[in-house]
Amino acid sequence: MRWDNLRLTAAGQDDPAVPLFARGAVTRTFDTPEFRGMTFYEIRAKSIINRVPGASRVPFEYTINPYRGCSHSCIYCFARKTHEYLDLDAGADFDSKIVVKVNAAELARGELAAPRWGGHHVAMGTNVDCYQRAEGRYKLMRGILAALRDAANPFSILTKGTLILRDLDLLTEAADVTDVSASVSVGFTDPGLWRAVEPGTPDPRRRLETCATLNDNGIACGVLMAPILPYLTDSPAQLERTVKEIAAAGATHLAPIVLHLRPGAREWWLGWLSREHPRLVPRYLELYGRGAYAPKAYQQRITAQVEELAARHGVGRATPAMSRRVPPRPAPAAPQPEQLRLL
Repeated sequence: MRWDNLRLTAAGQDDPAVPLFARGAVTRTFDTPEFRGMTFYEIRAKSIINRVPGASRVPFEYTINPYRGCSHSCIYCFARKTHEYLDLDAGADFDSKIVVKVNAAELARGELAAPRWGGHHVAMGTNVDCYQRAEGRYKLMRGILAALRDAANPFSILTKGTLILRDLDLLTEAADVTDVSASVSVGFTDPGLWRAVEPGTPDPRRRLETCATLNDNGIACGVLMAPILPYLTDSPAQLERTVKEIAAAGATHLAPIVLHLRPGAREWWLGWLSREHPRLVPRYLELYGRGAYAPKAYQQRITAQVEELAARHGVGRATPAMSRRVPPRPAPAAPQPEQLRLL
């Protein structure tokens, strides 16, 4: 299975208190406020570019994930279940026990240079956030971005973090030679709800400021309006407030996604809901009683509302301030203007 490259068990190390994958890893804790209560397992992975299973509902085929687990601690995070594959739980362990692939940049450079690699688009931040709090200490993304830049390999980044701006120099350098795009995830801007369900993330408005800054520097950045939370952030007034702020940030595009509750995330979310909004539990069980996704009719209604609001408020009318033209790969010896491609 694709998690085997994280299972670094050494012979004779059978202490049940240590997660199976972590025996042989370097375990660290940091006595600073931002990392208090967290454990980091530094491992040397066997590979870093992952091929996405064909059955996945995603528009990309390859990913890079330098971390497992996420200090953003979003209660609804669909990736929670993946921690169970590492002998950790999908709840508090997912938030506080973070796997760090310390050789991620080295692996990326080698795999991008391999003859069998076809220069495919690589998506990052699609499982857990590559710009979560740990990245401020480990700085893995700088090496990964440098490798992608040097290989002129197209890539995209999805993040709830603002730390992506630290790497603006590398992003703009990469955008001179290949396709580079970004999206920030902002499902709502209500401050009370943000603190309750996304406690480890930057303020949604700071994320929107990040979107604006990226576009101002020529990196096309849109917004993944996700998740839209049934009965909590889906009223017409709430949707309009969020879309209006997204438009004001100059997002190049907007993609709405209604909350989905996969195993792991489902139990964690419903537990929170039963404590904070018990009256909504029966309504959620009705809405998600048949699976991880809300009924298609509900999803279509919300999507139509958001699309109408996006059109009304002008989402997508703005373009990155610094247009970058990139020759197709492989480039001819003397490309003509009509052969160049606008990012």
